[in-house]
Amino acid sequence: MTTSRAHGRRRAARPDTRRSAERQTLTAAGRAGFAARGVVYVLIGVLAVRIALGSGGESADRQGALAQIAAQPFGKAMLWALVVGFGCMALWRGARAVLGRGPRRKAASRVLDGGRALFYAAVCRATAAYAAGGGQGSSGNAQSQDWTASALELPYGRVLVGAAGCLLIGIGVVLAVRAATRRFLRQLDTGTMSHRTKQVVTALGVGGGVARGVVFAVAGIFILVAAVRFDPDEAKGVDATLRSFTQTPVGPWLLVAVAIGLILFGVFSCASARWRRL
Repeated sequence: MTTSRAHGRRRAARPDTRRSAERQTLTAAGRAGFAARGVVYVLIGVLAVRIALGSGGESADRQGALAQIAAQPFGKAMLWALVVGFGCMALWRGARAVLGRGPRRKAASRVLDGGRALFYAAVCRATAAYAAGGGQGSSGNAQSQDWTASALELPYGRVLVGAAGCLLIGIGVVLAVRAATRRFLRQLDTGTMSHRTKQVVTALGVGGGVARGVVFAVAGIFILVAAVRFDPDEAKGVDATLRSFTQTPVGPWLLVAVAIGLILFGVFSCASARWRRL
């Protein structure tokens, strides 16, 4: 009887050990993904600052960030590290969409994670193609205009493009509001932070999240304008969206402020790689 019970406990322990190993793997994947996202956002912000100050001609978007990394010593290895990071983020998001955290997770949250998984899988693929020497393809601005032009040719294309613009505006507003109200703190293990660290991470999350939301919302406005005017050239990628801030009455200083915000968000993403509950 004692031997039978011991065998039963070992059999019960095996699934628990397996689940623990899977959880640790997904946690490591999520942290690698947040770190990769942070690196790209920091570089985009730096490129945007250079553009605002008139000392940079590179694209202030993911393509420009990859080009900057490739130009550095060990750039190829760094690019492949990003490929791994983005792949890990896609894996983590996909696992959250499929596995979730029990029945309490809402269907909308699962769908959102699924969409993010597909996005990061596409980013991973594009980064891998560039790292392998396949080039970056067309710029983000050109891609945005091409996609808008193709969508406008569809039945009810104008409505679809307008809806996409409104959706992007809504996402931007939500991102900015959540950052301003510090809702991101619910996802962080703040109990392990010192008081000073929590203050710094909170400032990074607020400033960076609001700037990111503004960029999303302005990009959505351009897409909405493209639908209203039936002109795909009105659509803009990240680079052109950022450059549009220099055309405001305050000139390049608004772009400087937004660019600094994107750098802050990049650093916040790296902080999330350390303290986020995964």
